[in-house]
Amino acid sequence: MSMSARLAIMFFAALLSACASRTPPPAPVVRAPIIFSSSQAFSPEAEDVLFRALGLVGTPYRWGGNTPDSGFDCSGLIGYVYRDVAGISLPRTTREMIGMQAASVGKEGLQTGDLIFFATNGGSQVSHAGIYVGEGRFVHAPATGGTVKLDSLSKAYWQKAYLSAKRVLQPEHLARNP
Repeated sequence: MSMSARLAIMFFAALLSACASRTPPPAPVVRAPIIFSSSQAFSPEAEDVLFRALGLVGTPYRWGGNTPDSGFDCSGLIGYVYRDVAGISLPRTTREMIGMQAASVGKEGLQTGDLIFFATNGGSQVSHAGIYVGEGRFVHAPATGGTVKLDSLSKAYWQKAYLSAKRVLQPEHLARNP
């Protein structure tokens, strides 16, 4: 599959998810923009993570959920995607995930498939996580009453809540920024 076809599929998925959700309130001015590379070379495993995560957009949120049939919470979504497409068993909670032995990654070095962690309750305690899918976007299961969605790290809310990122795919399986 060519890079342009992959980007077209990502764009189409983003467009569909935008059409299926309510219009978000206007975002405040972003203080420190995050800069992302516009082109990536995808490895098969990172590409599988990307497409599986995007394919789950719209699945209902359910606290403690970890399958498409039962719904997902944020860590259940991550665990399901990695088990399903990469055969990687991850810890069940965001607190365990952020503490696992995996390479830490800075915002500027994010790659498709990286796990990103947030403190959505204020402070510095992890309370939410998602899967980075490239171009400044991530897939996550945000809250009760919602669904799995594609979101942007450039939104002020996510920039303020951002804690860190971990890379769980082995280096030979990463989607790399040139």
